[in-house]
Amino acid sequence: MKTINVVAAIIKSGDEVLATQRGYGDLVDKWEFPGGKVEPDETPEEALKREIKEEMNADIEVDEYLTTVEYDYPTFHLSMKCYICSLPDGKFELLEHHNAKWLHKDELDSMDWCPADVEVAEKMKSKF
Repeated sequence: MKTINVVAAIIKSGDEVLATQRGYGDLVDKWEFPGGKVEPDETPEEALKREIKEEMNADIEVDEYLTTVEYDYPTFHLSMKCYICSLPDGKFELLEHHNAKWLHKDELDSMDWCPADVEVAEKMKSKF
């Protein structure tokens, strides 16, 4: 099975994290922590900054490594490195997602997450 290496940004502000609703692909309308594929010539942190700039027109700071999620989708294996990030100027623009929502710890279980993001949401409960 093919492995796809991706990164995800858990953008935190105070006691909230940002979730985005997919606007494309097989998992359209599911919620996720934004990010994307790591290119062969870049570090995970570089990929994360690039992906968030491309998807949200935002500049982030990568603050802390959280976890790596290994998840088998039907046609590929996903290896997702997840980082807690901050949004210094607080501004973003949704370029590829339908929606975004700031979530408190007690709201994390209420979202219809992409399967690989469920574990990340669970881990974030202890980070508030």
